Amino acid sequence: MNRRAGAVGRRFWAQSGFSVAALVLMVVTVVSREWIEFLTGWDPDRGSGSFEWVVVAVLGLVAIGFGIAARSEWRRRHQRPGLAKWSDGA
Repeated sequence: MNRRAGAVGRRFWAQSGFSVAALVLMVVTVVSREWIEFLTGWDPDRGSGSFEWVVVAVLGLVAIGFGIAARSEWRRRHQRPGLAKWSDGA
């Protein structure tokens, strides 16, 4: 299998996709907190909205985590040979 130097792989795209999906679900939850009850019929907080804020926080952390992982994968694939690990390339 011939890989181009610096090309990103499936891991980057999966991490990016999960990050974007978590971010979209987080925004949907902030805008309309009733989607969880509508889709599942389950109301764990009996209408108080506290469960939805936990969902927002968890989805935000997931989006950040996968975003950092995707950035790390991108940088690993695009690091120029001969540069120090923490060099900005200037």
